[in-house]
Amino acid sequence: MSYNDKLHTSDDKLEVKILRERVKLLTQAKVSLERDLEYYREEITKLLSPPHIEAVVLDILDNDRYLVKSSSGPNLIVTIADKVDKSKIKPGTIVALNSRGSAIVDILPSYYDTTVKAMVVEEKPKVTFNDIGGLKEQIRELYEIVILPLKNPELFIKMGVEPPKSILLHGPPGTGKTLLARALAGESQVTFIKITASELVNKFIGEGARIVREVFKLAREKAPSILFIDEIDAIGAKRLDLGTSGDREVQRTMLQLLAEIDGFNPLSNVKIIAATNRIDLLDPALLRPGRFDRIIELPLPDKIERVEILRIHTRKVPLGDDVDLEEIASRTEGFSGADIRILVVEAVYSAIRRNSKVVSLEDFNYALKKVMKRKYSRLNQLNSITL
Repeated sequence: MSYNDKLHTSDDKLEVKILRERVKLLTQAKVSLERDLEYYREEITKLLSPPHIEAVVLDILDNDRYLVKSSSGPNLIVTIADKVDKSKIKPGTIVALNSRGSAIVDILPSYYDTTVKAMVVEEKPKVTFNDIGGLKEQIRELYEIVILPLKNPELFIKMGVEPPKSILLHGPPGTGKTLLARALAGESQVTFIKITASELVNKFIGEGARIVREVFKLAREKAPSILFIDEIDAIGAKRLDLGTSGDREVQRTMLQLLAEIDGFNPLSNVKIIAATNRIDLLDPALLRPGRFDRIIELPLPDKIERVEILRIHTRKVPLGDDVDLEEIASRTEGFSGADIRILVVEAVYSAIRRNSKVVSLEDFNYALKKVMKRKYSRLNQLNSITL
């Protein structure tokens, strides 16, 4: 073979190698383009496909027929697609109907209003019963009614008695109602759901009742759980014959609350606690046994309890040698726990202003005058409004 023939042969091999590399690259590009084409074809199909209709299953009929309430309004009797697992469908299940609303094509997960989700206290409060001064009897009752049935329900079954399922805490402002609920959340290892009753008042008809239903449904699903309703007088006031449309909406919300409380088993893993400053405003239907089974009063603390509260709030406060907590407690007649906490804070601020490293009796005297002045000015304003 001549030199020229060898040169042509090597050139041909190089060209074949280059062509093979190009074919390989083009094949890879083809696979990638086909993948993109399939993706965009699916996306176009999704965009062009008709939307599904959300519905709630009301009842299961015979011959694979279901009674559902569609989100668009009417109740429908529909069939079910073969691909859907029929064993997972029961009354209350949220499903998707095809565009004509003639068949169930999918089962949707349960969802809650964002407002309802925010009511679950994810991070447990660090408050315990040891952080509460006085209220020993009230703490004992709460433990027996709430924590004990959740931990040992068999004890009540053996004794043949049903424990109270709901508690109403009432008393003057600042006596520790919300603090007790926070301590319960901190002491118990259960889900704690906190709601302020005013959040249930909505300008749209039926919205308050819907939120109540969702809150109680969430409490059941998160069981064992404690549902705390603060300032319940916002929706639980006595019903009047005459009223505005807003008043009637509040009453509808309260009626839904009564229905939900009635639906609970006393031995279920959900306990309901409510709090109010004005028990005199509450509707009698809320106060009867079967609704709120136990009503616990939180009065203003006596002298011994005021000393305990002072010791709790001054645990980390450097006190001067002239400070006698019992003597200070004797001068705080009529103070609530919240008033005593503010008293300690004001005394600490007084010491800071004096550039002192300890809180002296002089600081407490200043704080007493300031807190009492504010306390009595508030009382005078309330009396003038009442008159």
